[in-house]
Amino acid sequence: MTEHSIMLFSGTSHRDLAEQIAKDLDISLGKAEINKFPDGEIGVRVLENVRGRDVFVVQSIARNPSFYLMQLLILIDALKRASAHSIVAVIPYFGYARQDRRDKGREPITAKLVANMLEKAGATRVLTMDLHAPQIEGFFDIPVDNLHARPLLLEALRKKGVKPEVIVAPDEGSIKLSRDFANDIGVEFAIVDKRRITPEKVSAEAIIGNVKDKTVLLIDDMCSTGGTLKAASLACKSAGAKQVYAAVTHGLLLSPAFEESAIEKLLTGNTIPLPEGFKSDKVEMISVSALFAKAIRAIQSGHSISCLNHASE
Repeated sequence: MTEHSIMLFSGTSHRDLAEQIAKDLDISLGKAEINKFPDGEIGVRVLENVRGRDVFVVQSIARNPSFYLMQLLILIDALKRASAHSIVAVIPYFGYARQDRRDKGREPITAKLVANMLEKAGATRVLTMDLHAPQIEGFFDIPVDNLHARPLLLEALRKKGVKPEVIVAPDEGSIKLSRDFANDIGVEFAIVDKRRITPEKVSAEAIIGNVKDKTVLLIDDMCSTGGTLKAASLACKSAGAKQVYAAVTHGLLLSPAFEESAIEKLLTGNTIPLPEGFKSDKVEMISVSALFAKAIRAIQSGHSISCLNHASE
């Protein structure tokens, strides 16, 4: 099939990003009617002929994750019953990814449950970005393509004239991601020893590595409350860092904690829409739409997504 046989639909969680991806693909978003009944149930009707077509559905599972997940499942089911040839769930932010294992007894593995539901609904492939837990790919029995925002974030820093001298992992969970950034640009690597005091409060005990008189770049896959980045930035400043920047793929930004941090600028991908009414001079959004458009073209033409990621890096 040709590129123009692609059909791109969107849920309501992040329509702006879906429209950007459609523009990059030089196509129009598919028409679908998505309603909410008075009792809260979701209703979907596909308004175009999708029989035999390769369909991509854009939906980030964030802000109201349970609602948007259910909306995605219903939209996929509608497309399956309308005889779409294939249905790729394009999930820029994969919600519930932090629930990928059982830390205590009698806990669910919700990320696995979400994978099961997507497959059962009729998704034939998943396209996502920087999964919080890469092993989630193994929860699926369908192909999963996990894009990386690293090339986009590094290019944005380059354009701003920011030259990190040391990459810092704000906690143990971001060590691999931070090391990949450090290897890409050939700079030093350091780790913050973090202690979580409460679910909302964290403390940075020490820094393993040298940040004195250096421009620091904190790296994480997401910024939720901002507490981890705040503690890490203050620890870096206390250790003599000259400047502190931060880059994340997913900006949940659930609290203004980073406003009180030592971070001069936080770069985040636009995988998630900003909270309503959110304003901050410290935050800059980086569009991921072009990378998703390239990945969609690669899937459609049978080219390697891995090669796409390596080429971008």
